[in-house]
Amino acid sequence: MKTINIVLLQPQIPQNTGNIARTCAATGAHLHLVGPMGFVIEDKKLKRAGLDYWDKLNISYYDSTEDFFLRNQGGKFYYFTTKAQHRYTDVSYDDNVFIVFGREDKGIDEDILYNNPETCVRMPMLSNIRSLNLSNTVAIATYEILRQWDFEGFEIQGHLTKYDWE
Repeated sequence: MKTINIVLLQPQIPQNTGNIARTCAATGAHLHLVGPMGFVIEDKKLKRAGLDYWDKLNISYYDSTEDFFLRNQGGKFYYFTTKAQHRYTDVSYDDNVFIVFGREDKGIDEDILYNNPETCVRMPMLSNIRSLNLSNTVAIATYEILRQWDFEGFEIQGHLTKYDWE
């Protein structure tokens, strides 16, 4: 099965990280948490948001952004930012892609964005809105990648409890 790597640079809100962890568990994505974080990993709000999926996660921790990039050299990175010129749907995502998201309050450091203009992507939205919630953005991006991969390895048809689909 193909791999999506979800990278959170210095996440600050435990509930967002918990929701993203649940998305990772549901999609088989590898979660990369890059410090310093605005909470401790044992935070009750983090655990509650991720429910009982923590044991189903492939998760890696890094002390800093530099540590993350040093340990993942050669990766294909896409930086999700409201400041990008390209839309996230204009990209053809390869296997083992890294989708990178910044802090909820500051986004990704502009030095990183400036040095990677062709792989900075945005989600279109109305001009009077600052940004989408981080966990929603991660879910939308993850499912766009899975859609492009034709949901390979995923159950496509749901099952009713009381009835059978004809």
